[in-house]
Parts: sequence; structure tokens; C-alpha cells
Amino acid sequence: MVDRAVDTFAWMSKMGVSISHYAASEMLDLLIDSDRIDVILENYEEMCKGLGVYEFVFNSFLKRGEVEKGLNFHRALVERGLVPKIVDCNKILKGLCMGNQIGVASDFFDMMVRSGPSPNLVTFSTLINVYCKELRLDEAFSLYNLMIEKGIVPDLVIYSILINGLFRAGKLEEGNSLFSMALARGVKMDVVIFSSIMDAYVRVGDLGKAIEVYTRMLKEGISPNVVTYSILINGLCRNGRVLEACGVFGQILKQGLEPSVLTYSSLIDGFCKSENLRDGFGLYGIMLRKGHVPDVVVCSMLINGLSRQGMMDEALRFFFQAVKRGLTLNNYLFNALIDGCFRLKRTRDGLKMYILMGMYKVIPDVVTYTVLVRGLAEQGRLDEALALFFQLLKKGFSPDHIIYCTLIDGFCKKRDPATGLQIFKLMQSNGIFPDICIYNVLINMFFREGCVENVLELLREIIKYGLEPDIVTYNTMICGYCSLKIFSKAIKLFEVLKCGRTQPNAITFTILIDAYCKDGRMDDAMLIFSSMLERGPEPNILTYSCLIDGYFKTENTESAFELYEKMLGDRVSPNIVSYSILIDGLCKKGLMEEASLAFQCAIGRHLLPDVIAYGILIRGYCKVGRLAEAMMLYDHMLVNGIMPDDLLQKALAEYGFQDSQAKNCVLN
Repeated sequence: MVDRAVDTFAWMSKMGVSISHYAASEMLDLLIDSDRIDVILENYEEMCKGLGVYEFVFNSFLKRGEVEKGLNFHRALVERGLVPKIVDCNKILKGLCMGNQIGVASDFFDMMVRSGPSPNLVTFSTLINVYCKELRLDEAFSLYNLMIEKGIVPDLVIYSILINGLFRAGKLEEGNSLFSMALARGVKMDVVIFSSIMDAYVRVGDLGKAIEVYTRMLKEGISPNVVTYSILINGLCRNGRVLEACGVFGQILKQGLEPSVLTYSSLIDGFCKSENLRDGFGLYGIMLRKGHVPDVVVCSMLINGLSRQGMMDEALRFFFQAVKRGLTLNNYLFNALIDGCFRLKRTRDGLKMYILMGMYKVIPDVVTYTVLVRGLAEQGRLDEALALFFQLLKKGFSPDHIIYCTLIDGFCKKRDPATGLQIFKLMQSNGIFPDICIYNVLINMFFREGCVENVLELLREIIKYGLEPDIVTYNTMICGYCSLKIFSKAIKLFEVLKCGRTQPNAITFTILIDAYCKDGRMDDAMLIFSSMLERGPEPNILTYSCLIDGYFKTENTESAFELYEKMLGDRVSPNIVSYSILIDGLCKKGLMEEASLAFQCAIGRHLLPDVIAYGILIRGYCKVGRLAEAMMLYDHMLVNGIMPDDLLQKALAEYGFQDSQAKNCVLN
């Protein structure tokens, strides 16, 4: 049957009878199915008159997974002197690359180099492109060198592919060198490659280099497009240069270009990070009026901006408005909302958003669970945090260091080291290698329990696994030794730290100062403080607060006030803690007018007194018999939504204010 079909085909060709594309295709399929490639080879030139035989046959073999037969077919044609057209070979090569059959594509290319047809610019660019996408840069550059050997001059496309490949692989210097070489060779680069290079530098945080490339582009006479401007705006905003980014945005509008969603989102992100929500939402409004649909990234930026400024009600309202407008929801948006709620201690709202994810069929990811576990653990709700953690494991997620560290730290703070250590062992059994942060938490736990030997064992483990102690490690250990009153070891470690690569910071000095102050060793504390003033780092509000508190406790009121004046002179702004220390010292001396004035000064500086500040002043009034003023201040505290703690309630009870009736009697 096959032979008759071939004879009929030959007769029709000889007689000049036209053969339809369909009939020729059917006959080729029949010959391939019958493994009669010899017939195709014998009648190849006749068959090619109405059909792309080469491409048809080669693709048929590829579809069947018979790659070797396709290569043999190509080889047989070349041996017969029937070299296929390079255009057809390039189509085959492109198909192989698109089908991710890179090995076959490479073999096919090698065959073309050996037996023909000779690869052209398109052939090289096709294979170089796929190598660069796979970050197989050595092979890509091997082809590039072969091109040059064969006298084929690389064009803009080749250079763009190679430069992008180098930048994607993080080889910025090599990419920039190749870019400069291409320009030196007279290759006319376009706005796309310039923008791509700028973007690569912005992503690694090198705005200076990105601006250099932008300046070079202008010198080359190439006009920036909206993508170029958007990349520049993104880089400027990332570096906090929002005002300059606004100037670039103005250039876009001046040139009559239409800003893209990326342009708007970059600038909105800059406004939100610089706490300029007014302009951020103003730009969001312009987006809507221009017909742009803000994506989930833009909405997340605004929600994060609101939650960072404590405006969670506005963030939730904005979220539901965006949902009404048809916003496509995803994990990123919900994670931002849940994180904001937990950061502002709105646990119930955070858990509601988690439930809402299920209602909107958004599946929680590992970040969602991390935010939930961290939020619950930080509020002491460790049982719920642990339940979510095991739910995470059950669903097949792999928790990272952050979740393990959060849970271990939570149980350590709850004085439950046994559970903390069990989680540590579970982490190790799950193949998660502990980082220095987790070891810092464990060191802190053992110091709290007074287990110095266990701390030393952990240090040996840290060295064994090649981890390097960071400043937190040193500060935790110095603090631990101080808490156990082993000052000699704390100072010894402090001296070691000063001689090493990691230098002590303000926290290190403050830990030692605080420890000496609590032990009544004010001269030693002042020696450390003097060292800070001479060599740095600069003392902060906490450093001053510890010293002032120490002087008050050793009844050296004069030195306490002198240090307070020095703090103000050094432009260190007091916080509510430092005011509380000052008020407490004044109250203990019976200087209630001065204590009241300090309290009012704190309010005047827009500092919100907490239960500790109120409690100190209320107890001070009670001790000097000014009970009416004490209860007026207590009322003021309740009106401001601050509830008394156990210490304040106990103090009030001592003066007979156990219920509201007793309080009213005194006030009347």
C-alpha cells in the first residue's frame, strides 16, 4: 500500500498534477509510521515542492520522543547533499528550546556546526538565550566566542541576552564590562537594555551605579521611557530620596508619558515609608481617576503604612473598600493586615482576618503562620501559638528559623525552659540548623535559670558548628553575668569584645552601667559612662535613665539633677521612662510640686503616661497625705483608659481606698 501511494505520488508529480497539502501530509505520516524514511529521502526534492518536508518530519519524530531518529534524518539529508535551509533548522532549534529540551538542542547545534547548514546570528542567539535563562553562562559565552571565531558579528540582541544573563547571576561587574565593550564596538544599545541594567543595580541597592547608567543613556542620545523613569523612581524611594523621585514623576507628566502601575506603586511605597500617607493616598486617588486598577501590592503598601502609624481602623476600612472594588486578594495582603493587627495588640482582629482568608478561599502560607505564631507568642498565648505551629507542620509546611526562635523565646520568657528545649530538639530533628539568633535565646534562658555551665556548653556548640557570635550574643552574656552578680566575668567579656572585630554598642555599655547602678556602685558606673563620652558610642536615653535612677536610689539627688540637665544639654529627648524615674526620685524626697510639674512636662511633650508613671505620682501624693489629689489623678488615669496594676491597687488599699464608696468619701 505504501509503495503504491509513493508510485502514485511520483506519477502525479511527473505529470504536473497538483497535490494538496493535506494529501502530502497524510502520505508523510504514513511513511513515518511505516519507518520508510528511505522513501522520503529518495523523493525529498519532489516532496519539498508543496510542503516543508524537513520541518514536518523532524517535528514528527520529536513529538514521538524519537529524537535520535530526527537527528539521523538531518544527517542523512546532509550526506546526500540535501542541506536543509538554515531558517528551517532555526525553527527546529527554537522549538527544542521552548520545549526545554536543551540537551537535544545542543546536540542539534553541534551537528549543524559539523555538517551544516552553517549557524547564523539567529541560531546563536536562540541557544545563547536559553543558556542564559538557565544561568549556564560558561556555555553561553563559549557560543559567543565561537560566533566571533566564525566571523559572525554579535548584534544588540546577543549583547542584551548576555548582559541580562550576567546581571541575573549577580555578576554585575562582568555585565557592566560587557556593556561598556559593546558600546565601544559601536553597538547601538536601546532603552530596554539600559533600563534592564539600571533595574539590576537598583535591586542590589546601588543607586549610584544606576544613575551612572541613566546618565550614560542620555549621553548616547537615547530617550528614557516610562519603564526607565519608574526604575529610577523606585531606586530613589528605596534610598529615602522621595522628593527627587517626585521630580522624576513630574518629568514623566511633562513629557506626556502615561505613568504605569509600577510608577505609581514605587512612589506610593516611598511616601508610605517616609510616613507621608497623605501624599500616598493622594497618588492612589489619581491612579483611580486615571483608570488604573491598583494591584494587591499597592494596597498592601498603603495598609502597611496605616498600620505602622497605628491607624488600624483606617487600614481595615481601606481593605474592605478595595475588596468592594474587585481587588484580587492574596496571602501578601492578608499577611500585612494580620501583622498590623498583632503589632497593635489587636489580637481579635488579627484572628478574624485569618478566618476571613478561608472565607475568601485564600490559602494561608508559611508567612501567615509565622505572623500568627509570633503575634500570639508575644502576647503570652503560647498554647494557641503552639497549636498553630503543629497545624503548620500537619499541612506540610517547613517552618523557618523565625517560628522556632519565636516559640523557644516565648517559652523561655514564661520560665518554661523544658518546652523551649523540646522545640529546639524538634527543630534539629526536622533538619533545621540553628542560627545564632536561636542560640542567643537559649543562652538568655540558661542565664535566667542560673545554669552557667549550660551556657558554656552552648558556646562550645556554636564554635563547633562554625557560627560566629554577634553583638547580641555578647550583650546577652554580659547581661547574664551581671544578673548573677559575676561582674568579673562580665568585665572580662567586655574587654574581649573591645579588642575584637565586633565592637561594643550603646546597649553593651548601658547593661554594665545599669548593673553597677543597681548594685550601688555609682563610681564604677560613671567610669563606664565617661568611657562612652570619650570614645563612643553616644549614650542614649536608657543610659541616662539608668544613671539618674542609680543616683536617686543612692540618695544623691544633686548628681541626679546634674545628669538630667546634661542629658537635655546633649539633646537627648527624655521618654516616659526617664520622666517616671525623675518623678519617683522627687516623690521619695517629698518634692510633690516638682514631681507634679515633671508629670505635666511629660504630657506637654506629647508623651503618654503609663500605669507606672501614674502609680508613682499617686503613691507619692498618698504618702504625704494629699489624698484628694491622689484620687483626682487616679480618676484622670481611668478616663484615659489606663487600668491600675496590682502594685497600684495594693497601694490604694493601704490607704483605705478599696472601693468607689471610700474614694467618694475622701473626695467629699
